[in-house]
Amino acid sequence: MREIECKIIAIAGGSGAGKTTLANEISSFFKKNECKIISQDNYYIDLSDRFDFDGGSINFDHPDMLELNLLAKHLKLLKQNKEVNIPTYDFKTHSRLEKTEIVKPSKIILVDGTLLLNSYELNSIFDLRIFIKVSDKMRLKRRIKRDKVERGRKLIGIMNQWKKQVLPMHNRFVKSTETSADLVINENENLYKSAIKICDIISNL
Repeated sequence: MREIECKIIAIAGGSGAGKTTLANEISSFFKKNECKIISQDNYYIDLSDRFDFDGGSINFDHPDMLELNLLAKHLKLLKQNKEVNIPTYDFKTHSRLEKTEIVKPSKIILVDGTLLLNSYELNSIFDLRIFIKVSDKMRLKRRIKRDKVERGRKLIGIMNQWKKQVLPMHNRFVKSTETSADLVINENENLYKSAIKICDIISNL
């Protein structure tokens, strides 16, 4: 396999901050084989046999619900020019599927997730750390829309989960990681323009 100098970029922030949108904007400036996106969400452990209801006994926003050590292992392998098989997760059944996705080393690897900068091991891998800072009100609005459309959730469950788990875990594990970021993007900043700025930064890494 051809040796590639792989730069790994973290895109962090609270749920509904726009992490995936920004990752897609950045990716659009590169050729398909030059930039890959990996989501923290793929690394949820299988919770299908423990799930009761949204906002119930399973706190999806706690770091223990994710195999972040496996994510770190995969990112290190990509840095070593080795392909990885990342897991796939079904949010409707809360299960990790048997199929995996092959990700090969590329010039740029974008990783999006809420807890990326909360992990010392992951922090040591990233070449650039971005944090999107968005108000709780805006993040909740976006989360309601996403969970209804993409994950088949009902409003009462979404609100229950937000109040009991999402917001408390954000305040405990996510909010303070802004200080670990190399670049903070605020709510009023245009993500397309931010993507252009980030591409310029990446080109100089």
